[in-house]
Amino acid sequence: MLRSQRSIATLACVLIVSVAARAEKEAPSYKVIYDGGSLPEQKAGSGMKLFIDPKVIRLARDKSEVIAIPVSSITEISYGQDVHRRVGTAIGLAVVSLGIGALMALSKSKKHFIGLTWANGDQKGGFAMQCDKNDYRGVLAGLEGVTGKKAVDSATLGVKN
Repeated sequence: MLRSQRSIATLACVLIVSVAARAEKEAPSYKVIYDGGSLPEQKAGSGMKLFIDPKVIRLARDKSEVIAIPVSSITEISYGQDVHRRVGTAIGLAVVSLGIGALMALSKSKKHFIGLTWANGDQKGGFAMQCDKNDYRGVLAGLEGVTGKKAVDSATLGVKN
C-alpha cells in the first residue's frame, strides 16, 4: 500500500513540474481586435491573438500566424482611448423605460487602442489594435518591457479620436 502511494505521489510531482515548465515557456497572449494598419489581407474588426515573446511580437488569427515582428525593429508604441456615449443603447431602453434610457444616455464607454510601428530593414509598417479594458495595461507593460520603449499617449500628441 505504501509503495503505491509513493508511486502516485512521484507521478503527481512529475506532472506538476512538467505543467509548470510548459506554462513558463509559453508567451503571454491577449485577445485583441485588429483596427487597421499595414497588415495585408486583414480586415478591421478581425479578432486576433497577440503573443509577446522576448524576441518577437506575433499576431495570430485562427491559429495561423499573421505577422511576426522582431522586438528590435519596433520603433514606437502608442496608446489612445475612444470615449463615446451609449446613445443607441439608451434609445432602445427608452422604448421600455424612459428613466433607464435617460440614465443610460449619460453613461460612457471607453475603447483602448494600442499601436505599433516597426522598421526592419526595408520592411516598414504599423497597425492599431483594440484591447479589452482588463488587458490593455498588461499589453502595454509587456510591450514596453520587451522593447525598452515607453508608450506614447496619443492624447498628448493632439490626436482626435
